[in-house]
Amino acid sequence: MKILHIVPTYLPAYRYGGPIKTVHELNKRLVKNGAEVIVYTTNIDGKGVLDVPLGKEVIIDGVKVYYFPITFRLWQYSYLLHRILAKNVKNFDLIHITSVFLSASTLGAYYAKKFNKPYIISPRGSLMREPLKRKSSFLKRVYIYLIEKKNLAGAAAIHFTVEIEKDEYLKNNFPFKKAIIIPNGLDAEEFEEKRIPLGFFREKFNIPFDKKNVLFLGRLSWKKGFDTLIPAFSKVIEKEPKTILTIAGGDDENYKKEIEKLIKKYNIKNQVIFTGMLLGDDKISAYQDSNVFVLPSYAENFGQAVVESMACGLAVVVTKNVGIAPNIEKAAAGLVIEKGEKQLTEAILKILSNPELAKKIGETARQLVKIEFSWPKIANKFIKEYNNLIIKS
Repeated sequence: MKILHIVPTYLPAYRYGGPIKTVHELNKRLVKNGAEVIVYTTNIDGKGVLDVPLGKEVIIDGVKVYYFPITFRLWQYSYLLHRILAKNVKNFDLIHITSVFLSASTLGAYYAKKFNKPYIISPRGSLMREPLKRKSSFLKRVYIYLIEKKNLAGAAAIHFTVEIEKDEYLKNNFPFKKAIIIPNGLDAEEFEEKRIPLGFFREKFNIPFDKKNVLFLGRLSWKKGFDTLIPAFSKVIEKEPKTILTIAGGDDENYKKEIEKLIKKYNIKNQVIFTGMLLGDDKISAYQDSNVFVLPSYAENFGQAVVESMACGLAVVVTKNVGIAPNIEKAAAGLVIEKGEKQLTEAILKILSNPELAKKIGETARQLVKIEFSWPKIANKFIKEYNNLIIKS
């Protein structure tokens, strides 16, 4: 089985959030399962570019990756990628496209149809209600009507990470032939075996050991719900004054200034720490050295950082808008709330004031990750779906 994965951004462009890691982890597992996976991507990395070989094979964990120079940033278009797609798409059994609204989805779909190859599109939350509502300009609506709906209609399948993402896709009246629901995965053993000494994160960022730590980890974006988190945290410290809010994440959307305005408004500057984006040991240590993880999002097609937190045994508080919220709620592996300041305040305080409850929730969460989000199981599901689509084509 020869799979072409077309995606506009790839490792090591971590600034683009969870999908950067999960897309590669999927490809790595597919290779371990016997598939040949080749990735076509660009060298775009925010306002800059990645320091990677261009147009040459780069093998990462067995995955053959080709980076092509960006030509037009607005559409994340690469002329050389365009040329190579026109030449090589016919040589693959199936095309997997992780993108919408960008050249990757349109060019990938065009050449897949031209050479009669089945293709899958993974929107990764971009076609959910809130992102569309917030970012729906006249030009985007025209683009959806004239171009993107045709890309989606021609796909052999649309891949969703959770049921909520599929439901919102259908409510928006987007076309599909088949829906595939397969979650992101996580290597739970990596988080359990790679144990960094407790206190490593607190020492590095000068967080006193006698203070409780509320952790947010993710991109700094409007959709993460800081307009709920900051006022809720100001209420939390009225009851738990020896508490710190750690905000860990990159600021590619230039949203940090809006968060800082909220922090100033609620006069909590001395109790909030910004760490920037965390990777590797720093990230794992942040989970280990925290008391509760929070994600009060407006919209989240999955919630990879939530799963990582759970794998570390950290109690989580998420809104119902987070894709894996139903899984968490059903297993009692965290607190799932309606999006609101009062609800978030009460949930955080419930965890902080009850260490035994936090420990019980964390242990349940760790088991849930092992059962539902292990990469070997997820890779097998993809292999099965790929085979079915190839046979039917």
